[in-house]
Amino acid sequence: MTISADAKTPTNPVWTTDSVLALLDLPFMDLVYRAAEVHRAHFDPNAVQRSALLSIKTGGCSEDCGYCSQAKRFHTGVENEALMAVQEVVEKAKLAKANGATRFCMGAAWRGPKERDLEPVLEMVRQVKALGLETCVTLGMLKEGQAERLKEAGLDYYNHNLDTAPEHYQQIVSTHSQADRFDTLGKVREAGINVCSGGIIGMGESRRGRAALIAQLAKMDPPPESVPINNLVAIPGTPLAHQPPLDSFEFIRTIAAARIAMPKSHVRLSAGRQRLSDEGQALAFLAGANSIFYGEKLLTTDNADAEADRELLEKLDIASV
Repeated sequence: MTISADAKTPTNPVWTTDSVLALLDLPFMDLVYRAAEVHRAHFDPNAVQRSALLSIKTGGCSEDCGYCSQAKRFHTGVENEALMAVQEVVEKAKLAKANGATRFCMGAAWRGPKERDLEPVLEMVRQVKALGLETCVTLGMLKEGQAERLKEAGLDYYNHNLDTAPEHYQQIVSTHSQADRFDTLGKVREAGINVCSGGIIGMGESRRGRAALIAQLAKMDPPPESVPINNLVAIPGTPLAHQPPLDSFEFIRTIAAARIAMPKSHVRLSAGRQRLSDEGQALAFLAGANSIFYGEKLLTTDNADAEADRELLEKLDIASV
């Protein structure tokens, strides 16, 4: 599908790598303008959903994801910690809600949850849900029956990112395949849980690779309800420690293409957002981002300052939802 600068976005297109690449190759202002039109057709352009993310079990992961500080085989200074107590998690959730978050996401550094670990996580979900927050977890790959138990506990969203383009995947992770990720996402869908799935850009992939990632997400039936777009945070001690940063305009192009390809999804500015200036974040919101991670930590990496976020959203007259 070729897309000219003055063409309208097709109705219900089947997105391919080539058609998303055609979007990414548009003149920057044309791409952002089109994305803003799509955004306004489906969402309030002056509202952003705020999520908080807490690492409930840090470090010691057996996987070898090349971007991750929590893989035990890398020397990043992140220690292997025990699963947090339920009440400690609930107190963190209360604070997040008081600070304006509407969704509370809990992440554990596991290949997948063992049965002995799942029950306390289920209790965390129950108690956080009782606070009036939307609940989300990212626990790795799920076994049969685990998604159903999470649903019964009140889980709203399960996060499991595709990470990168299929042809680039084995350069980033070797301990599991992208097909394994799709298997877990299928279990989540079958259990009736909303899907949160996106990726990380700036890991050495080409623009075509970024197009392939977006096309994969957009072709999911239905596409993920939440699509976090992470800008690689190059962590010392990981294989990607020396990866040069992605140009911020290329990042915003990716946000815009994701908005057009997935018009009804929440597109979230996630890890790496602190690298964007206030003006860059405003441009990303114009290009269709309508969700952010809120709070000073994303698992183990730094995030934008919460007070600075409040000030920026006030300057832009953007409400929280």
